[in-house]
Amino acid sequence: MSLPSSPRILRLLLTLSLAGLTAGCFQPLYGERTLGAGDSPISAKMSAVEVAPVKESAGSRLGRVGVEMRDQLIFGLTGGGPTPASDYRLEITLSAVQLQVIVDITSARPEIQNYGINATYVLFDNATGKPVVRDTTFARVSYNIPGQLQRFAGDRGLRDAENRAAKVIADNIRSRLASHFVAGT
Repeated sequence: MSLPSSPRILRLLLTLSLAGLTAGCFQPLYGERTLGAGDSPISAKMSAVEVAPVKESAGSRLGRVGVEMRDQLIFGLTGGGPTPASDYRLEITLSAVQLQVIVDITSARPEIQNYGINATYVLFDNATGKPVVRDTTFARVSYNIPGQLQRFAGDRGLRDAENRAAKVIADNIRSRLASHFVAGT
């Protein structure tokens, strides 16, 4: 049995040593580490964001989705814990879209629909009042409408789709804010 040639071994050792050097560069985004010398951990920065109520008509479908999205976002930012004094204020505006994907050719009624939310949000620094982050995000989910005689099932499918879209929007905003607090972008 022969040994592999020495250039192959050297390349392998070089590759492993470079991998070992860069291994310490990766850190978890939501870990309990500080952002810089004397800074608080990212979880403290995230929980210091006050999420303003979404300005939609009370009792409207989009108003209910706004409340659901805000609750999901507050829980995602604070982890369910108490909120400290807010250093930032987050304002969000929503718009909804619906699109028929599959239509029954005999009755011309929709069978599958897409529900979507478009969100525009701005993070303000409370100390200066200036916007720090301004961005948009969206979510698209589909749901079934089971038939003409099952109106409640169709309404429930729409409500579940709204809740799923609100969760996606909240997760997108949370990830973007975490990115801002870690990288400053």
